[in-house]
Amino acid sequence: MKEYILLIDTTDDKGLVYNISKVLYANNLNIEQNSEYVDPDTLKFFMRTVISGDIKKDILLKELKEVLPSNSTIKLTEKQNKDVVILATKESHVLGDLLIRYFDGELNANIKAVIANHEHLRDLVEKFDIPFYCISADGLSREEHEDKMIEKINEFEPELIVLAKYMRILTPKFVKTYPKKVLNIHHSFLPAFIGANPYKQAHDRGVKIIGATAHYVTDDLDEGPIIFQDVVRVDHTYSWQEMRNAGRNVEKIVLYNAFQLLLDDKVFVHKNKTVIL
Repeated sequence: MKEYILLIDTTDDKGLVYNISKVLYANNLNIEQNSEYVDPDTLKFFMRTVISGDIKKDILLKELKEVLPSNSTIKLTEKQNKDVVILATKESHVLGDLLIRYFDGELNANIKAVIANHEHLRDLVEKFDIPFYCISADGLSREEHEDKMIEKINEFEPELIVLAKYMRILTPKFVKTYPKKVLNIHHSFLPAFIGANPYKQAHDRGVKIIGATAHYVTDDLDEGPIIFQDVVRVDHTYSWQEMRNAGRNVEKIVLYNAFQLLLDDKVFVHKNKTVIL
């Protein structure tokens, strides 16, 4: 029997869960999993429900709208793998980790292609029988290069785009083309350590914690809603190379966890933060 994921966010009100459950029951649907949250500051209600049964989508959505506040957002999708495109540049650690997990069946995804602006990672990607495309930025303006990237991405109609250390700043046009569809990873030294070799800068400053942040891409560089973070402790005995290696390990873990949350439709965006259910 097919399973579906129902996502609802709306203004909190008395009887919401009862009314939603009543509609599901009336449509002979079974609740397999359910999570709810009410933001105490804005009184926004969030609900993620996994349901199973013979769904008549249009009828179900119509009946849910009738019992929910008028400002409600309702999303109903079949529980299945999502089509994904990965963007990369030269660094292999997070991309390689995702490809291995994909090969092992750990990701609820269909990786349709890897697109990069350099050729460095072609051999790695093609070992996994995944199409690799290099779109060089040489001789092109940022806008011209992005237009070529968008044209290639659109061939695969992805539900998600993952930046696996893709080292080019995206323009507002790109962000607008794929709203709430682009996942990025960066080390958590930003903005304290910017530019070349942030781990060398961190070593010189004697940092004690190295971390990484995965977030949605917005027009504000590295300031989109945060999906997942993690840290690892370091000390004075670490060389900057050892700090870099520790940081790369954290980046792999953080990107994987954030990616899986998006694949499982567990992320709501609320203002400039996320609610994970």
